[in-house]
This record gives sequence, C-alpha cells and structure tokens, in this order.
Amino acid sequence: MTVARHLAEFNIGILQYDWDDPRVADFVNGMDLVNGIAQRSPGFVWMMDEEAMETAQTDPDGPLGGNPRTASTLSVWEDAESLEHFVWNTVHKQFYDRKEEWYGAVETLRLVMWWVPEGHRPSIEEAMARFRHLEQHGETEHAFGWSHLKDAQLWKQKQCGTAA
Repeated sequence: MTVARHLAEFNIGILQYDWDDPRVADFVNGMDLVNGIAQRSPGFVWMMDEEAMETAQTDPDGPLGGNPRTASTLSVWEDAESLEHFVWNTVHKQFYDRKEEWYGAVETLRLVMWWVPEGHRPSIEEAMARFRHLEQHGETEHAFGWSHLKDAQLWKQKQCGTAA
C-alpha cells in the first residue's frame, strides 16, 4: 500500500535591511499578493500563517535564531509540479528575480523540500532540521532541492541557482 504524500518546502533568508526600511518596501508590500496567489494556486495545500511565522522568526531561543530580518515561508503542496508552477510561472517569479535587492548576493542554501504524508503540517523545528540535514549531507530523500525532483525542469529554464 502506497502512502499518499505531499511536498513540503521551507525557504529562509535574511533581509539586508529592516522590515520598515524603504529599500525593502516592494518586498514587504508584495507579500500579501504573493501569498494570496500561492493559496489560490492549483495544488496548494497549506502555509504556516503569518503570525505563527513571525513568532518563529523573532524567537531568540527558536530554531531560526531570532534575527529580526529573517524572512521565511513554510508550505505544503500536492506535488512538485504545482509548487514549480507557482514559483516560476506567477508573480512570485518577479519577486524572485529581485531577490538580490533585498537579500544581497546569496550563495548559501535558502530552500529545502521533503515529502510528507498527506495531511501532515510540518513545524518550524522540522523544517530547520531538514534544512540543516541538507546543508550537512547534500540532497537525499530526507531533504532536497529542485535538482532532486526529476520532473522539475522550470528551475533550470528560469536560470535558478542551486541556492534558490
């Protein structure tokens, strides 16, 4: 018997400037738009809500380290194709293309994905454990990036780096 599974994704970055700095205003002002499109996209399952994410990001004793400039997302999708479509074929891509304005040149890992049983909602602790596993061990079935997903091709076509 095959267990139905969904794709969890966690991305994290540290903004160059404070959230109220005008240099990140387009990013901040676009979050509701981008998240709203994600939530209405085919294949979207769940996203950690804004309040819970902010609490996790700013908790100095939490797994994200409490840096007030942390920007992260934790979501679950039915499959890789659904997530890939949202990331590369919606307004999200326009924001992704401007990441250097807000994060600077990023050469470090920013994204981890993993399979979860259908109905599972991962915690921040689980997400960071997967992130650290990917950092330490590279891509495995336990934690991976776009290149591990054989059906995912848009990240190559859209010229996404491995640190996505």
